[in-house]
Amino acid sequence: MTLTPQWLDELRARITLSTLVGRTVKVIRAGREYKACCPFHNEKTPSFTINDEKGFYHCFGCGAHGDAIRWMTDQRGLSFMDAVKELAAEAGMEVPAPDPRAAKKAEEQASLRDVTQAAADWFAQQLGSSNGAPARDYLAKRGISEATRKAFGFGLAPDSRTALKEALKKFPTPMLVESGMLIAPKEYGSDKEPYDRFRGRLMIPIRDARGRVIAFGGRILGDGEPKYLNSPDTPLFDKGRTLFNLDKASPASRQTNRIIVVEGYMDVIALAEAGIADAVAPLGTALTENQIGMLWRMVPVPLLCFDGDAAGQKAAMRAAMRALPLLRPGFSLAFATLPAGQDPDDLVRARGAAGFAEVLDEAQPLVERLWAHEVAAGPLSTPEERAALKTRLLAHADAIQDADVRHHYREAFREKLDTLFARKQPERGARVPWAPQPPRGGRRFQPDPRLQPPGEETRALGQAGIAGPYAAALLGGLLRYPEAIRRNEEDLFRLAIPDSGDAELLGAMLDTANAQEGLDCEGLLAILEPMKVYNRAMTLLRADGMHFSFNRRLEGEEADAARETALRDLDEYIGVLVSQPEIRARLAEATADFQRTMDDEGLARQQRLRAMDEELTRRLAALSDNSSQ
Repeated sequence: MTLTPQWLDELRARITLSTLVGRTVKVIRAGREYKACCPFHNEKTPSFTINDEKGFYHCFGCGAHGDAIRWMTDQRGLSFMDAVKELAAEAGMEVPAPDPRAAKKAEEQASLRDVTQAAADWFAQQLGSSNGAPARDYLAKRGISEATRKAFGFGLAPDSRTALKEALKKFPTPMLVESGMLIAPKEYGSDKEPYDRFRGRLMIPIRDARGRVIAFGGRILGDGEPKYLNSPDTPLFDKGRTLFNLDKASPASRQTNRIIVVEGYMDVIALAEAGIADAVAPLGTALTENQIGMLWRMVPVPLLCFDGDAAGQKAAMRAAMRALPLLRPGFSLAFATLPAGQDPDDLVRARGAAGFAEVLDEAQPLVERLWAHEVAAGPLSTPEERAALKTRLLAHADAIQDADVRHHYREAFREKLDTLFARKQPERGARVPWAPQPPRGGRRFQPDPRLQPPGEETRALGQAGIAGPYAAALLGGLLRYPEAIRRNEEDLFRLAIPDSGDAELLGAMLDTANAQEGLDCEGLLAILEPMKVYNRAMTLLRADGMHFSFNRRLEGEEADAARETALRDLDEYIGVLVSQPEIRARLAEATADFQRTMDDEGLARQQRLRAMDEELTRRLAALSDNSSQ
């Protein structure tokens, strides 16, 4: 799919920005522009302006700035492509299809969405009818207001095997089966007709990030099993890649700078009733790697708030285990535990939103949760039990793929183990300052050359930033693989690039990737084209002679495998560029400290940091070697 600058300009021209913004924010005309209170920060006096002629908005309070596409990504939380598709549908424009097969698949999915939306409308109608009185009473007892009921689209599935099938008879039966609304007994060797999947249940629509109904969850009314029933996986719905309430929680999280993960959708709804809008839930499964990635696209450290019972804590640990291999600098999980026997509904009823916030304030970092779990797993009275604790903890650390994060986890666990099992140290006398001793037997003391302080070049590395060729290789790789920008956003912000033009190009790419998810190389270049950094970007792309896999053009049958290698190498390259200046700065400090104290502890620290620096240098050389293989 190629979205040319001309096509994007035409899309922006067809959208009236003030109308688009006005659907969410109250706008007031002020001359040739419009004003509003900024939706991106709290204010009482309007400082947010919208200019339809120029097609952009700007806040003079917080600096928020963008066009119609940026509004959809920042305020609605959509990916770049989802924003483009929604705006194109409104503007009556056809988004260029990637290929005929993808176009056919998109058409089929659109048809299935018609089915799920029609089912949602019919379920809501049933809830509002006389037959829905018991279900409405149940919602009232749960403290769910009519406003919340309508916001989440609650409905009712009558206790009938054919009611929905009859109501949606305008759709072919195979389509109703494929959407998950009917069960086809023929799949199990029966000749019976397909029948309604959901019967006698309170229905809750499950929506995608754009707010479109893609599936349902149903809670039994009265006795029966299972208590909760979700739609099966369909072409529209993959439970491992969907988070309940993402469409509402994503824009809310931009206001609160947090995202809360609870166990189920009724927990999410109870929190929404209490005014807490930034909560999501998995759908009947443990939190998956894909869902963790979705959470990290909103905030770097999501808050997992599971029940305090055994089942809730097991779910929390399963999420922790899933997250470990994915950890990278700045991105983790935090864990808040509810009081025993309470779920979010119980807590907000008893203590309100403020009481729930107090629980969130006590959230533990992932490293602390792992430590507490393993220490509580069994007795620690014998050497074997203590050794087993150490083995379990270091196994958790070794599951982390990022070398720097893995190193810090191992260090943190070792420090905690040393503290837990510390021996009483003998008292030492006052330290005597070191002074040179007279020579013995004519031998003159010569310091170990390994302990000499780093030269001025090494000391200045962290301040001067990364060298020009390394910066050029980095920028060229990011231009070829824009998906790596958002994944390494925190690390890239920490890099010091001496050349102002290259620094400006990196800043432009970071801003673009943060606002517009799902970009490929062509899409990124289309956005950079009006900027003065565009020529530098094109120069870097043409310079494919740099000695790294991610700077090479991909051609031939093995392009897909080479692409995976290049992305992996680029991630590692960024980690080295960020880590090595910091390690070298600490090495310079450790060497200076050891020359002052000349003790074993100082020597060990100095040697440990030197080994880390040498390992990073080897990794950088290996990445360069990989490009020639």
